[in-house]
Amino acid sequence: MMLICPLCASVDAAPFHRDARRDYQRCGCCALVFVPPAQRLDPAAERAVYDQHENSPDDPGYRRFLSRLFDPLRERLAPGARGLDFGAGPGPTLSVMFEEAGHPMAIYDPFYAPDAAVLERGYDFITATEVVEHLFAPGEELDRLVELLEPGGWLGLMTKRVASPEAFAGWHYILDPTHVCFFSEATFTWFARRHDLRLHFPAADVVLLQRT
Repeated sequence: MMLICPLCASVDAAPFHRDARRDYQRCGCCALVFVPPAQRLDPAAERAVYDQHENSPDDPGYRRFLSRLFDPLRERLAPGARGLDFGAGPGPTLSVMFEEAGHPMAIYDPFYAPDAAVLERGYDFITATEVVEHLFAPGEELDRLVELLEPGGWLGLMTKRVASPEAFAGWHYILDPTHVCFFSEATFTWFARRHDLRLHFPAADVVLLQRT
């Protein structure tokens, strides 16, 4: 069966890995590794997994985790820059951190904060931490986020990156049934070129893209 890459819509995908639970295809165009649609969770099962998350702005450990994106992005922002936290989850925290630093924030999450009106206005920066690996249609969603950025605006992403087939086979990241898309440096490089974005890798699992 021909599979369409959910990021670039290419049909140039080939088997990359297989385990007892799922198959993984790698796109020959953008290098995205993805799970076939038939092997994704349905919305109810997906939300049941997210409902188990216990993230909170009162958790210092969670704040330290998010600081890997927060710190390098904040130092690039003008005072009062307006942001959107996309995929904020059941316990929005990164938005709280930016608000504490003087940045007005909106939040969006399809399950927990589904106000689509916030996706109709522009932002100086947009964050998505541990989000892109969950997207069924990453091409459509990320293209939309880029369009919401004001000129010079920043898109800050946090997701672990594919290294090699050997590392992938033993990778804990693929054990989460809600993780269906896996990006590599090559994938982000392809995406940056597609949108003429400036690309930065400030940490192993952090990507910053600036709209020109």
